[in-house]
Amino acid sequence: MKYGNIALCAAAIGLGLAAQPASAAVDFGKPGTPVKLVVGYQPYYTQSWSGVVMNGKKFWEKRLPAGSTVEFQIGLQGAIIVNAMTGEKQHLGYVGDMPGIAATFRYIKERGGTDIRIIGSLGTSKQQCNVFMVRNDAPQFKSGVEAVKWMDGKVTSSPHGSCTDRFAQDTFKKAGIKPEKYLNQNIEVITTNFRAGKLDAAVIWEPTASKLQIEGIARRAASGEDFDALDGGFLIALNDLISQRPDIIRAWLEAELDAQLYLLDGKNASEVAKMAQQQTEQIAHKILWSSLYGDNPKNVGGGEVKNQLDFVVNDRVRKLLDDATAFLFSLDAKPAAAAKVRPEAVADQIAREVLKARNLTSPLGIIKAQPLSAYKE
Repeated sequence: MKYGNIALCAAAIGLGLAAQPASAAVDFGKPGTPVKLVVGYQPYYTQSWSGVVMNGKKFWEKRLPAGSTVEFQIGLQGAIIVNAMTGEKQHLGYVGDMPGIAATFRYIKERGGTDIRIIGSLGTSKQQCNVFMVRNDAPQFKSGVEAVKWMDGKVTSSPHGSCTDRFAQDTFKKAGIKPEKYLNQNIEVITTNFRAGKLDAAVIWEPTASKLQIEGIARRAASGEDFDALDGGFLIALNDLISQRPDIIRAWLEAELDAQLYLLDGKNASEVAKMAQQQTEQIAHKILWSSLYGDNPKNVGGGEVKNQLDFVVNDRVRKLLDDATAFLFSLDAKPAAAAKVRPEAVADQIAREVLKARNLTSPLGIIKAQPLSAYKE
């Protein structure tokens, strides 16, 4: 599996870094004037595909002031985007729950740093980031719980510092097991090691899970459905942008709402997968479609809800946020510097106003799993 020229340096992957001094604040101009935005997004992370739609359909063009430009930059993991935003090289980011939470701790009152805030939700699910894969010759399991218990004493892996890492560590504790090794590997290395027979199991996100499954590289074995474990994605922004240009935040969230509604419309499923294919490398259209719309048997972690589009930090998203932050704070590396994010770290008021103005409520709806027979190229 190749991902072009995307950097994978180790420094970009760790989330347990101390707050770093911010560079001089970016001048985003006066309200109403054109703006130049740099957006970090993850076409290789299905739950954040409203960013793929924003890039592909360019909904932002009719929302931002005339003359504005947007550069979309790919991050193979959310941590890469968070690091770019910490240096104010990116201004908005589409990330998973763990990097999204960790981003809010890049600013600490006593030490300063870069103030990054959560302005909206990309969705919640139990089978987007939380997917266990096992080697092809592993036993046939009756349930996902049985599959995870089999991993006791085995060689496992996930990209540490990601949403999969939180799920893996939490699930190992719930199942009362301890793998022989729990390796820190990116999705490309995990794919290579499954092919080489060097991994017993791994936790990975979509669409890589569907790619491994459909190409016969590894078998799906369990998901958050088996452990009632939510995963989620966040839209984050520099507070410099929020404070200087609330008009830009509102415009972007208007366009983001357009994108999430586009994702929810089942008639757009094939087109969404096509856009994702254009923005990724060497992933078949059918795999991409399956990652967001395809169903899986219950005994391997399948469930009805492929993704719930929440848009704002509603009660469901808030519980995920609180639970995940507490878990991060419990780790030795302390990716979260406190058991809860600071109150101002969630800045979704404008998103709520946008929803209300359109007479909509959260959640917007759910993307239901469909049988493979529903697939259309």
